Amino acid sequence: METRETTVRADGQGERRWFCGGGVHTWLATEEETGGAYLLFEDALDEGKTTPLHQHPEADETFYMLEGEVRLYIAGEEQRLAAGGIAIIPRGVPHAFMVVTPTARMLCLQTPGRGEAFYRHASEPAGPGDQPMPDFGRVRAAAAATGAIEILGPPPF
Repeated sequence: METRETTVRADGQGERRWFCGGGVHTWLATEEETGGAYLLFEDALDEGKTTPLHQHPEADETFYMLEGEVRLYIAGEEQRLAAGGIAIIPRGVPHAFMVVTPTARMLCLQTPGRGEAFYRHASEPAGPGDQPMPDFGRVRAAAAATGAIEILGPPPF
């Protein structure tokens, strides 16, 4: 059996990355730290941030809203998810979301943790200053290179 190190992070700790699809990720538990069991990050988002319709072929995805609200599109149905709400999206299920409040924060959990390479390819370290403009070409290239996400079409909103 593999022996891993214990990981403890205080509030505000964790690698911060500008995601090229919009938002700032704070990585709370990486694939390496969990032995591939899961990937957990906080996603800080601004109003209007929208994802393309996509699926994760090899990972389930769970969103837990910490603050704000998003419109979710899951398998052809639309609903809202607000602070305190949770959405569990099984692997292979088409989905997208759009932030509808001035800001939002959510925890994103992917199990197993097979998406880290995608997020690394589609992001860069976050430092002080303004967030770069979204680069959906880079997101598509990262998806193609890693296979962790399959983009199915434009945002359905």
